[in-house]
Parts: sequence; structure tokens; C-alpha cells
Amino acid sequence: MMNVRTAITILSVFFLSVFAKAQYTMHKMINVGYVYQNQSFGEIGGKLLFLKSDDVIYRLGGSALMGSSNSQFAIMPKLQADVLLNFEKNVDFYHSYYFLVGAEGTNKYLAPKVGISLFGILDLTGGYAIPIGNARLNGKKMEGVNINFTLNIPTVFIHDMFN
Repeated sequence: MMNVRTAITILSVFFLSVFAKAQYTMHKMINVGYVYQNQSFGEIGGKLLFLKSDDVIYRLGGSALMGSSNSQFAIMPKLQADVLLNFEKNVDFYHSYYFLVGAEGTNKYLAPKVGISLFGILDLTGGYAIPIGNARLNGKKMEGVNINFTLNIPTVFIHDMFN
């Protein structure tokens, strides 16, 4: 079974090799959302969005999952990496949706995921969590269906809203 350090290393090497080949612009985002992983969690964190064209978008992020597990408050750190794809040309509403493929990992599980993203801002993804070793959260094993609903707010939008 792959541990978290190995997964982070593989994701880092992949993304760094992609970014070394071309000039990408970077945008910062704040994300808030809901995660279901054998129980409900709220999520808050940040992401970096990298793009050269809007056909393929890369995102790296870190966040905190917060919720109640077996009647005890719990917080889990989460790292994630996503690739958003849309190669459709000559459409009226240019690139309004993206196919999303990615992975997320906490100190309790790793979860590959797929889904859709509207404008790269509103994500709905699903996947399957694979527990890391015998890791449990307040006695509950983190394994099975993983569902994410996330709102990604560009910091440029927040800055413009208050100026």
C-alpha cells in the first residue's frame, strides 16, 4: 500500500515536470465545500490554479476537513491535485464545463476522483477512498464512496469585490 509521502512525491514530480515544459499562469483560489467520507465534513482551504490555455487546467490545493466523527469533533488535513479538461471548440458559452480527474489524500485515506466542474469554480466529484494502513478517525475507518461538492472562489474576485 502506498503511503502519503510516496503519493505526494509522485504528484509533485508529475506536476513539476508538466510546468517545466511551458509557461503557465497561476491564480490563487479559496475553496469551501462539503465532503462525504463515511460521514459529513465541511472543507475550507486554498488552491493554486495553473493554465496555459483554458483547454487544460491544473490545480493543486490544501485544505482542512472538519466534522463530527463518533460524536467527537475531528479535523483532517487534505492535499489534492486535479486536472480539468475541455477540448470543445466553437461553442456559444466557451468552456462552461470541464471534465475533472484528480486525487486527494489525507492522513487517513487516498481517493482518486472524477467529476465535472462548472467554469472551474463549482465542482462535483466522486471517487473511492482507500484507507492508509489501519488508520481510523475516532474509531471509524475512512473507506468507501467519497463525494465532494466544492466552491472555488478566485482571490481576484474577492479583491475586486471590496475595492
